[in-house]
Parts: sequence; C-alpha cells; structure tokens
Amino acid sequence: MTTILVTGGTGTLGRPVTERLRAHGHEVRVLSRHSRPYTVDLREGGSGLESALAGVHTVVNGATTQRGGDERSAANLIAAARRAGVSHLVCISIVGVDRVPLGHYRTKLAVEQQVAESGLGWTVLRTTQFHDLVVRVFRALARLPAVLLPAHARDQPVEVAEVADRLAEPARAAPAGRVPDMGGPEVRTFESPARACLHATGRRRAVVNVPLAGKTYRAFREGGHLAPGHAVGKGTFEEYLAVRYGHGEGGRRG
Repeated sequence: MTTILVTGGTGTLGRPVTERLRAHGHEVRVLSRHSRPYTVDLREGGSGLESALAGVHTVVNGATTQRGGDERSAANLIAAARRAGVSHLVCISIVGVDRVPLGHYRTKLAVEQQVAESGLGWTVLRTTQFHDLVVRVFRALARLPAVLLPAHARDQPVEVAEVADRLAEPARAAPAGRVPDMGGPEVRTFESPARACLHATGRRRAVVNVPLAGKTYRAFREGGHLAPGHAVGKGTFEEYLAVRYGHGEGGRRG
C-alpha cells in the first residue's frame, strides 16, 4: 500500500478522510499546525514539510483557512511535493469558485489553477457547503434579535462523511483531473435550513429575507454555488441536526 499525506488532517474533512484511507490499509501521515509529529504551517513551509513528504506517493490537501494564505500554502506544498517526487496531489474545492466573485472562492479557484499547472498528477473535487459550516453561519446570525438572510438565495448542504468517502476514492487511484462535482441531496431556500437550525438549537428568532445588491449576491441568487445536476449526497440537513443536537421538541439535549 502507498504512503499518503493528508494536510489539514485534524480538520472537519481531514479526520474522516484519514480514517477511510487507513481502513484501506494505507500508511497515512497527518499534517497540521497542531498535530505531531508533522506539525507544519503550510504558509511557512520549511524542513518539517520536507520531512512529512519524504517517501509519500499521494497528498490529499485539505488544509484551508478563512484568514487567507491558501495560495501561499499551495505554492509551498506543490514545490515541496515536486522535490519529494510525489506522484499525485488530490485537492478539495468548492462548487462555484469560477462563478461566484467571493474573495474566498477566488482564492480557491487560484489554488485549483496552481494544482493544474503544478506538473504533478492531480485530482480536484468540488463540493457544496458542508452541513457544519451552514450551522456555524446560522448560529452566528442568530446572535441578533432577528436572523437576516439574503432573499431569493438557496443552498445545497452536503454531509462531510459522504465527501470524505468520495475524496478517499481518487486518493487511492490514478490522477483524474477535475472529477464531477458533489452536491447535497436538496436545493432549498436559505430560510428552510435556518428555521430547522433555530428549532434544533431551541432558539426563537424572527427570520427576515433581505434583498441585497452586487455581483456576489446576484451570483448566489442565480445558483452559481449549487450543483443540482450532481445532487448525489444522501444525508439531509435535518438528519445532521438530529445527530448533532438530538431529537425532540426544543432540540438541543446538551
């Protein structure tokens, strides 16, 4: 079996990807800013990255941050992977990075381009938003007396465990370029999961749909971030909430 390095291996996606690869008998190294023995900040690179890549056949790059630096991290990883003779670089990305002019999406598109031009064998999987990210957004919005949502916008959240299953497949196979997008099972208005999240967490808030302006809002309103033709996910948002918060009236058990 091959040796695989998972960057961001302690994160929401990296952890289940690591579990699946190990279950298939691969030697898996986990790289992150906080886990030993491969404690590396990809934005800085350095000798720790070189050590982590020694003898590695495939890299699954799940490292990302909303604080910036993904392009620099990708550049450092690609350069070190070339020096180490890595054969395959597998990356996770986001549906709509080429259609929605959001800063983080533009960064993800730039990373995709770096990967495609790296000279390495590569595979990129784009998915819609994970259930847990949707919950974090709605919980933040619920700090106000009313939950303000962009009118006429929709979402298609997907279960991260299913994404891990899908991402582990190309990591164990030959480079495939950009593979088909992966979306959650349902395209629905923002209001629907927002109300489900409020119920599950036992919060009472008014939900107000607010018309917005600008290119980014228009792209979201037009569904640039959705993959209705690739709604291959099975787990629904309500099923995720039931597991996370428990069943019953008032939602949260603890």
